[in-house]
Order: sequence, then C-alpha cells, then structure tokens
Amino acid sequence: QVQLVESGGGLVQPGGSLRLSCAASGFTFSSYAMGWYRQAPGKEREPVAAITSGGSTDYLDSVKGRFTISRDNAKNTLYLQMSSLKPEDTAVYYCARRIGGYWGQGTQVTVSS
Repeated sequence: QVQLVESGGGLVQPGGSLRLSCAASGFTFSSYAMGWYRQAPGKEREPVAAITSGGSTDYLDSVKGRFTISRDNAKNTLYLQMSSLKPEDTAVYYCARRIGGYWGQGTQVTVSS
C-alpha cells in the first residue's frame, strides 16, 4: 500500500532553516509528481511546492526564493528545504501524491522566537 511518512519538522527561530523529508513506499516513486502542502490553524490547506517526475518545480509565491523542493528517486524520498523562515510559515506540512489522493500524516513546523 502507498505510504508517505514525513519527518524533520520542529521549532525554529525566524530566519532559520529546516529540511523536511518524506519517505515514500508502496509505489514507483520516480513515476509520480509529488508535492508539499501546509495547513495553518484556522486556514485551509494550501499547496506549497510541487515537483514533476521529470524534476520540474513550482512554488507558492510567498515561498519562492526561500523554499526548495527536490527528490531522490534512488531513496524514494521527497525533500523540502526551507530557509529564511517566517512566523507565517508556521503550519503542519504534508507530503502528497496527488494522483490517487495520498497524504502523509504531517509534520509540525513552528517558527517563533
């Protein structure tokens, strides 16, 4: 069965960095576009970054230049490198394979001094 397991969240000060990882299993990871989403308290879930099977990327405007999505197909792992973090980046971050509607359990990112 398809499984997506996120890790790497935590508490970080404004201006800091974090790298999120998503370990995928149960499908041919290299064949699918993948994405990161986030949901802040009281807000709807929003797409943050996406990467196609060929490596093309797309980003939410507010994270462009600060976040980088990447994938390691040999390790079946999706990454989100987050830099220059702001308090408004605080949310639960989810890894997803949109085709089929598969989601991880989420990892909390809190940006606060």
